[in-house]
Amino acid sequence: MIMTPARTLFHDRAEAGRYLAGSLMEYAGRRDALILALPRGGVPVAFEIAKALGVPMDVFVVRKLGVPGHEELAMGAIASGGVRILNEDVLRHLDITAAARDAVTERERSELARREAAYRDGRALPELRDRVVILVDDGLATGSTMRAAVAAVRQQRPARIVIAVPTAARETCEKLRREADAIVCGMTPEPFYGVGQWYEDFGQTSDEEVRDLLARAREFLKHDGHAHA
Repeated sequence: MIMTPARTLFHDRAEAGRYLAGSLMEYAGRRDALILALPRGGVPVAFEIAKALGVPMDVFVVRKLGVPGHEELAMGAIASGGVRILNEDVLRHLDITAAARDAVTERERSELARREAAYRDGRALPELRDRVVILVDDGLATGSTMRAAVAAVRQQRPARIVIAVPTAARETCEKLRREADAIVCGMTPEPFYGVGQWYEDFGQTSDEEVRDLLARAREFLKHDGHAHA
C-alpha cells in the first residue's frame, strides 16, 4: 500500500508515526501483533504507532554496511540472527574487495552487539513465531537495512511481516513489496534524494532516547491493560 501524500514534510519522527498509525489500524489491539523498530530513527516513529494501536513494541537491530570512504552509500546490511544482505550491484560497480567488505561487516557486528546490549538490558527478543510483525523505520532510501530485517525476522517464522515507513523512494517500496507480506509507505515523493529531506527536524535519535521510549511503551501497555510481548 502506497498512501497518497497529504503533505510535503513531517515536523519530526513523532508526527510521522502518528500519521502512519492511521493506515495500520487493522492491527489495533491484536494480541498477536508486535511492532519492531529499527533503531535508532525508527524508534520514535514506532512509539507513536504502538500507542495508537495498543500493541507491544521492541527494537530489532540492523546495521548498514557503508561503502568505505562513502559510508552513506549502503553495500549491504546485517541484522540480529547473523543475517547479512549484500548489494551485489554496488559491490561490482565500485569493485569492492571481499577483504574490505568483511572488515566493514566485522566492525558493524561489534556495534550491533553493543546496541542490543544497550537497548535490551538483558531482555530477550520477544517470540516472533506465528505473530504479525510490523517493521518500522523513519524512511527508506535503498532499503538495504529493511531487507536485512525482513530476512532475519522471516527466519523466526512469523505469520505475517508488515513494513511501515513514513516516507520512501517509490522504487524501493516496490522492490520490498516482493519480500514482505504487506507494506505501507506514507509518502513516496519524486525525486527522492534521502529520508532526511522530508523532515523539518531530522536530528539524530540518541541511545538514551531509545531506552526511554522502550520503557515508556512498556509502561503504557501495562497501564492500558494490554499484555506484554
